[in-house]
Amino acid sequence: MGGTGGTGSAKGAGGAAEEIEAGGRTVRLSHPDKVYFPERGFTKRDLAQYYLAVADGITRALHDRPTTLERYPDGVTGESFFQKRAPKNRPDWLPTAHITFPSGRSADEICPTEPAAVLWAANLGCVTFHPWPVRRGRPDHPDELRIDLDPQPGTGYADAVRAAHALHALLDELGLRGWPKTSGGRGLHVYVPIAPRWTFTEVRRAAITVGRELARRMPDQVTTAWWKEERGARVFVDYNQMARDRTIASAYSVRPNPRATVSAPLRWEELDDAEPADFDLATMPARYAERGDVHADMAEESFGLESVFELADRAERDGGLGDLPYPPDHPKMPGEPTRVQPSRARHKD
Repeated sequence: MGGTGGTGSAKGAGGAAEEIEAGGRTVRLSHPDKVYFPERGFTKRDLAQYYLAVADGITRALHDRPTTLERYPDGVTGESFFQKRAPKNRPDWLPTAHITFPSGRSADEICPTEPAAVLWAANLGCVTFHPWPVRRGRPDHPDELRIDLDPQPGTGYADAVRAAHALHALLDELGLRGWPKTSGGRGLHVYVPIAPRWTFTEVRRAAITVGRELARRMPDQVTTAWWKEERGARVFVDYNQMARDRTIASAYSVRPNPRATVSAPLRWEELDDAEPADFDLATMPARYAERGDVHADMAEESFGLESVFELADRAERDGGLGDLPYPPDHPKMPGEPTRVQPSRARHKD
């Protein structure tokens, strides 16, 4: 792949372990020639060099956030697993946060604060990083409202773009600002930085409200229907991505597909001309070198959700619109509707 960006440099060659300098630390890279993406021949070294090239951007996206590692020790065609608990062999300079899962169980999860942490995880075969929408200091209070625009069968990226433009207008009306990125697949994610004053339950309610208003404006193109049989060929606003312990691949994360696409931060004006497949492990470093982290200014903002909750109260009062189903691994919540699939419910009747 070539190139290392401005954060550090690599040394060594062949199949022997190498050392990578990242942000003033030295990280050991074992088996650097192991092929991780067979279709394109990308190796573990290529993955590490990619993360070195975008180090400041992905560190900004992960900074101080409890992060689940999606690991592929034998490459993306091998077995994989999600590692939530901090590995026992983590370096002493890598902090953790104590987080609580919906089951009531808890764990210490790593919280990257510097580029070396990203490189250390890449050496473990971490291809994709899944940060919580919280910071280490306030693990029960999200500081990001994440809106996931997920094209359903029969739709594609262009449909997600249309929904995103409508979302952009809605956020403007609500006094909010969003930062879009590709999912690495066909969808789009829009992040709104918020003050960490609300619980997961409250921020999830905000996601439901934004999704419902978007669906009201675009009923033939957007849906918040949890059950797949009710979604049709529309873009699904996955409001449950704001439920506790549900995460989205971070900005700059490589996705475990044959092409090694990445979740690419974009500016709003880029959406129409962008193609998700154009952003991958090989092409993203050049874009980053030219433009830098186009989401860097997100760290300077922190919005309130009062306008969204006013809309939620009005929808509940005037339209009787309450909660929506949670993911199946969550305990039953007060006010939550039945989790019975509609076709099965009709069959019972």
